Amino acid sequence: MQAIVLAAGEGERMRPLTVSYPKAMLPVGGKPLLEHLLGRAKEAGVERFVIVVGHQKEKLMDHFGDGSGLGIKIEYVVQEERLGTGHALLRAGGLAEDRFLAMNGDVLCDADSLRRVMESKGLAVAAARVANPDPERDEILEVEAGVLKSVAERGKSPPSHLIYAGICLLDKRIFEALRRIPASGGTGKEVRDLTTGLQSLLVDGVQIGVEEAESWIEITLPWDVLKANETLMPPDTRGILGEVEANATLSGEVAVGKGTVIRSGSYVTGPVVIGDGCEIGPNCLIRYHTSIGDGVRIGNGVVIENSTIMEGTEVSHLCYLGDSLIGPRCRLGVGTIVANRRHDDATVKSYLRGTKAETGRMSLGAVLGEGVKTGAGSIVYPGTVVEAGRWGRPGEILWGYREAEKHEPEEGDKNEADPSEKGEVDVKKKIKNAIDDNPVTEGGGSEMA
Repeated sequence: MQAIVLAAGEGERMRPLTVSYPKAMLPVGGKPLLEHLLGRAKEAGVERFVIVVGHQKEKLMDHFGDGSGLGIKIEYVVQEERLGTGHALLRAGGLAEDRFLAMNGDVLCDADSLRRVMESKGLAVAAARVANPDPERDEILEVEAGVLKSVAERGKSPPSHLIYAGICLLDKRIFEALRRIPASGGTGKEVRDLTTGLQSLLVDGVQIGVEEAESWIEITLPWDVLKANETLMPPDTRGILGEVEANATLSGEVAVGKGTVIRSGSYVTGPVVIGDGCEIGPNCLIRYHTSIGDGVRIGNGVVIENSTIMEGTEVSHLCYLGDSLIGPRCRLGVGTIVANRRHDDATVKSYLRGTKAETGRMSLGAVLGEGVKTGAGSIVYPGTVVEAGRWGRPGEILWGYREAEKHEPEEGDKNEADPSEKGEVDVKKKIKNAIDDNPVTEGGGSEMA
């Protein structure tokens, strides 16, 4: 069986994590999201893959190559403009076999459910049952006796609790159905979504079966990564491949990569995954579904829980991080506190594309893009999003949505100026502004216990 994987999109709602990464390459449970998808599809019986790539395609292609490292065959097709999932599938039409799976690159389904879809006699879609379908975001299915009747228009009252799970079994009729779809959105661009193609097939009288997935994960929002870590840990293959010094304690299911050193006095309680070439401690506490990438440095007296820290990042001494997503090559100054709970125990709000959004989470720290630096003694409020490349100042209080600031060299200085040297920070004024702009109902505090 062949699978065509649609993995070209940037995932704008995942920013700033996807500024420098394909969405499908974000680490989940210690390895790229797409690697989990390919592994489950292989377990279900898929041997040949066509991956549609676009944003930051080189990083994805360099990682997976021809697929031989995973025991599969991979070919690639490039989607230069992101014009919908249907357009992405059309790009792969020349490599499609007579029957094939089409899979979104940001969803994970259990292998048994995938196998049932593949074993369908005709066309089929996978559906996920959710308690509260969102008509503005979800593609909600109308199903009768196990057969797809329609895909509800966005914004309409949901006809069921079943939504399209981003996986379907198709044949070549889908390509002609997609070509018949007119341009949408009033932009003149030929934007085509795959579910619109499915609707076109239904109009032609084609029967499409529906298989309900037993387990299903969709990664569309930054905090979805934290939730997915709870499911995709513990690590399934790696053991303790690095060095653990005397008086360091590893408890539960913990994976430690090659060349990593865990210093004396550190306590790591799993499930936790630590990559290659890291230096941890001494005297650290790392726990609860934490994923640490390659080449990360964790200093003395640091506490990290339920967080994802991407490669090359440095967390200096005496920092606290809870329920946070830290991009690659960040540097957190000494004593940086990333709070993850509100004082009033309400759910934490965060930001999507700069707009405030509900997360539904009681605990959420910060989302930091690539190369963010915080100054010593910084405090970061729950739900804060910081765009890639921002340099902070000592004693700074960060909340809300923070764009990157461009720091120009001082006049006559050929070297880039360090923003922390451009004048002293008035800490009292910062604290007063934080209190004025963020009363207790908008504030937060870390839960250190």
